Amino acid sequence: MSANTLQATSHRHRLKQLDTLLVQSRALWQVKAFDCTQLPWEKQFPGLAEKVWSISDVDIDELDKGQAKLNAELLPALLRDLKRNGSAWQLDLLLQVDPVLTGGNTSQLQHSVQQLSDREVSHLSAGIKGRKWSQITAFAAQIKQDSSEVLEWCAGKGHLGRLIAKAHSRPVVSLEWQQSLCDEGAKFAGKWDLPQEFICADAFTPQQSKLKRDQQAVALHACGDLHVRLLRLASQANTRSIIISPCCYHLIQAEQYQGMSEVVLDSELMLSPHDLQVPLQHSTIANAKQVEYRHREIVWRLGFDSLQRDVNRSRRYLPIPSIKQSQLNQGFEAFCHWAAGKKSVELPVALDVDFYLELGVQRQRLTRRIDLVAHLFRDILEHWLLLDRVCFLEEQGYSVKLTRFCSEAITPRNSLILAEKPANECLTDKG
Repeated sequence: MSANTLQATSHRHRLKQLDTLLVQSRALWQVKAFDCTQLPWEKQFPGLAEKVWSISDVDIDELDKGQAKLNAELLPALLRDLKRNGSAWQLDLLLQVDPVLTGGNTSQLQHSVQQLSDREVSHLSAGIKGRKWSQITAFAAQIKQDSSEVLEWCAGKGHLGRLIAKAHSRPVVSLEWQQSLCDEGAKFAGKWDLPQEFICADAFTPQQSKLKRDQQAVALHACGDLHVRLLRLASQANTRSIIISPCCYHLIQAEQYQGMSEVVLDSELMLSPHDLQVPLQHSTIANAKQVEYRHREIVWRLGFDSLQRDVNRSRRYLPIPSIKQSQLNQGFEAFCHWAAGKKSVELPVALDVDFYLELGVQRQRLTRRIDLVAHLFRDILEHWLLLDRVCFLEEQGYSVKLTRFCSEAITPRNSLILAEKPANECLTDKG
């Protein structure tokens, strides 16, 4: 059995294991916290419920930042509940060291970047925030150096493509649907004489995808259906190399997640866009002020929801539009009147603002604990989504590696899929 076949078998086996665990644990993570007025799984997992209520409010955010710390805090109580229930989940999957490797081939491009002058680096990174530039350089460092064309998918202004074009001295085609971004990127490429061409086209239009066999297709944080579309079109075009970092799994056009691999197509999991946001609920970069505003907004939304439930005699959560941060400085009563106007809710003349604000506080304490338990499975769900893509590519004849291209401090969305067609597979295009 070849190394590629062994690796594909390993990925498929791992995906099946994760699928089984996610099916077993759905009651804990497939939950809409804002709909709840109590812990929805409290009767089935009383020890876990007691544990999360024993955690201080001030400790939740810090506990939620690190997966290992969260696992250590909550898993003992969950294991005791499972033993009492006579259930046998493979929870060791949560405790195992993530088999995704740290880092990849970085020496070639890092060497090339080091050869650039300070002036060149300054211009290439102009207008890009430090963390984003770190993501770009770390991602680009995974691309092996050769002379083939690079297709930059969902390119924006082509920041990634321009670095590859300059550091590798190779042609780059940057595909972007917004003409204004293409114009800005093309202007920069022309000024610096970069071998970078911009094509304004819709990524969802197959005839405009510009994918072909002798090419490296790259996508840094292409959202949801956009990176899935790349994988499908590139495999159809028999594109030799595909390198992507997925992001925003929930941004899909369908009402339910559409599996890619044979394993997931056979799975009984049904995932809504809301479910697909669970892996994204892991912020390591928010500052104290941002956290304060986020907590205040949630309290106010839940306080208003409690109010509208009484007014409308409803038991369902009523979503309201996004708000400006400045509105969070205008008081809860003003927020209620704004939200009521947006959702045509007739507020009582004698509105007990303090009462509903307190209800908001209590419901926020509840939702934070529901989410905390759900977050036990966020890495597992993301790994399931990544392996769905990996196994799909392996089914199309690619040799695939799953790695990380930067630290979590730079971006929590740091997973990288590297797919290569063996030389003999690239000799003929697919029919």
